[in-house]
Amino acid sequence: MLLKNKHFFLALSVLIGTIVGAGIFGIPYVVARSGIIPVFFYFFILGAIVTLIHLFLGETILRTKENCRLPGLAQKYLGRKGKILITTSVFLGVTGALLAYLILAGDFLKILFPENFSLTSFHFAFIFWLILSFFIFRGIKIIAPTEICTNLLFFLVIFIIGWFCLANFNPSSFTLFNPPDVFLPYGVILFSLIGWSAIPEMIEIFKTQEEKRDIKKIIISATIIVTILYIFFSLAVVGVAGKRVSPDTLSGLIPLLGNKIIFWIALAAVITLADSFLVLGLYLKNTFINDLNFSKTISFLIACGFPFLLYLVGFRSFIDTIGFVGAIVGIIEGISIILIFKKAKTLGQRSPEYTINVPSFLIYFLISILILGAISQVFSR
Repeated sequence: MLLKNKHFFLALSVLIGTIVGAGIFGIPYVVARSGIIPVFFYFFILGAIVTLIHLFLGETILRTKENCRLPGLAQKYLGRKGKILITTSVFLGVTGALLAYLILAGDFLKILFPENFSLTSFHFAFIFWLILSFFIFRGIKIIAPTEICTNLLFFLVIFIIGWFCLANFNPSSFTLFNPPDVFLPYGVILFSLIGWSAIPEMIEIFKTQEEKRDIKKIIISATIIVTILYIFFSLAVVGVAGKRVSPDTLSGLIPLLGNKIIFWIALAAVITLADSFLVLGLYLKNTFINDLNFSKTISFLIACGFPFLLYLVGFRSFIDTIGFVGAIVGIIEGISIILIFKKAKTLGQRSPEYTINVPSFLIYFLISILILGAISQVFSR
C-alpha cells in the first residue's frame, strides 16, 4: 500500500510538473486584457477538452504492447504519413516549449541575483540548460523523485505570493469582459493546460495492473489542481496590477510589489520551469530512441541541443514562441491523439486498465473546437 501511494503521488507530480510551466506567466496578462468571464469560460471548455485528450492518450498507450511515444503511436494507428506529421509536430512543439523555458529561465534567474552581478540573462540561461541537460542525460530515475519536492515548494511559493498580494488587492482592477480581446486567452490557456508529453513517462512509473487503474484518477485530479492554481495566481496578480500586467507577468509587478515579492515569484518560476524542462527533455529524448531508433547519445544531443541552438542564434521572444506552440502545434497533436484513440479502440493489442466511452458526435465536436480555436488565434493576432 505504501509503495502504491508513493507511485500515485509520484505520477501525479510528474504530470503536474509538466503541465505547470511557462504558460502560468501568460495567464494573468490575458485575464487583464480579455476579462474574467472569457477566461473562466476558456478554462471550463479547454480544461474538459484537454482532460479528455489526456485520457484518450493514456488509454491508447495501455492498449498498445509496444513502448511507444506519440510518433510511434501515430505510425501504428495512422500509418507512415501520420507518423511524419506527428513527429514533426512533436519535435517543433517540444523544442518550442523548451526554448520558451530557456528564455524565461534566463530572465528570471537574473532577477534572483543582485543588479551588480556580472552575468547576463544569456549566461544564466546557459547555466540552467547545462545543469538540467545533465539530469535529462541520466534519465527518469533521477528526475521523477524530484517532482514531489519541487511541486510542493512551488505551491508554497505561489500561496506566499497570493498572501502578499492580498494586502494590495483591489477588486476594481478587474475587467469583466473586453470584446476586442475575447479570443486572446485561447492559445495561452491551451498551452498552459497541455501535459500529454508526460503521459508515457507517468505510465512507466506504475508496475502493476492495479496501480495503472489509478491513471484516470490522476489525470482528472491533475487538471483540477492545476486549474485552481492558475486561477488563484492570475486573480492575485491582476488584483494588484490590473491592466499593467506585462506579458511575462514579472516586469509589471516589480514597481508594485517590490524586490522581495518579485524574488519569490522568480524563484517559483525557475522551479516550475526546471520541472517542465526536465520532463519534456526526457520525453523528446525517448521519442528519438523508441520511435526513430536513434542512439541514446544522438537523441540526447538533439533533444537538449536544438532548443539552446535556437536561443543562441537569437530566437528569444517568449510571446512568439508560446503562441506558436499553443495555437498551432498543440492543435495538430490534439487532433492526432483523438484520431489515434479512435483507431486504437478497434486495433489495440491488449485490454486497458481503464476505458473512456464517448459517442462519435463528441469526437467530431472536440476536433471542431480545436480547429475553430486555431482559426480564432490567426484573426486575433
